[in-house]
Amino acid sequence: MQFSTRANTENKTNISNPGENNMKYRFEINRRLPSYNEYSNANRRNKYAGATMKKNIELEIWGYIFNQLKQVKITKPVFITFTWVEENKKRDLDNICFAKKFILDALQKAGVIENDNSSHVTGFTDKFEYADKSKVIVELEEVGGNL
Repeated sequence: MQFSTRANTENKTNISNPGENNMKYRFEINRRLPSYNEYSNANRRNKYAGATMKKNIELEIWGYIFNQLKQVKITKPVFITFTWVEENKKRDLDNICFAKKFILDALQKAGVIENDNSSHVTGFTDKFEYADKSKVIVELEEVGGNL
């Protein structure tokens, strides 16, 4: 698959398939997100700790979305690829990718996607890599026609 960069934003690419106008969007979260275990422990501490953690993480993710995608509003269903870059192999993979809940909710609250239900998000995949610094790469690829 070939990609060509669109002039008005570096995080928006046109997929080069004849007859299709599907776009692909990308942004990065330059930090390690909380695992399911961390979120679960916060919920056990007191009845507000988990909700506060979720709210703060979503707000931080919204900042990454706003800075990198600007005012993007996706009107087609999307397939999402999450690439979880970790510094080491200490955390279980299922605990790491739990944080997609925070990302999907932040995408919806930022208005990038209308909803994170199955009509708007047709599916997702998780990839795992290891490097010196943790981050999450989120790629949204339009699929099909308008909603």
